[in-house]
Formats: sequence, structure tokens, C-alpha cells
Amino acid sequence: MTISLHILSPEGTLVETRAELVSLPGVVSPFTVLPGHAAMVTALTKGKIRYVENSTEKFLPIREGFVEVRDNQVEVCVEV
Repeated sequence: MTISLHILSPEGTLVETRAELVSLPGVVSPFTVLPGHAAMVTALTKGKIRYVENSTEKFLPIREGFVEVRDNQVEVCVEV
């Protein structure tokens, strides 16, 4: 099972893919989203978004943002 990942910035879509997991720099602490994760909305802080796509680890540095997780979908809006 995979997660639908969309990462957007004011400039446009940065990432649109299916991922096996997504790790995000939450303001309280970093966290990882796996398939079946509980619904949540939270703020993100400066750091790197890490995701695994087709068994390949990828990174996207960000300054800040927000994420919504629901129904195996991760929607992220960030400043890069």
C-alpha cells in the first residue's frame, strides 16, 4: 500500500507521486506517515521532507509549511 503525496508551494507543484512513507519536520517533533495513518493537520518547521518512492529515498528541504493527512493522502503546502 502507498500514500498519495502532493507537495505544493506558491510557485506551483513540487512533488506529485505515490510514496511508501513520508517523514516531515513537525513543529513539535519530526514524524513519519505510513499507510493507514490517523487524520491530522499540523504545522511544519525548517527541515527536510523525506519520502520513499519506488524504494528510492528522496529529500526536499523546506523553510516552513503545513500538512494535512487523511485517507492515505498527504497534502503539503510549503515555502522552499
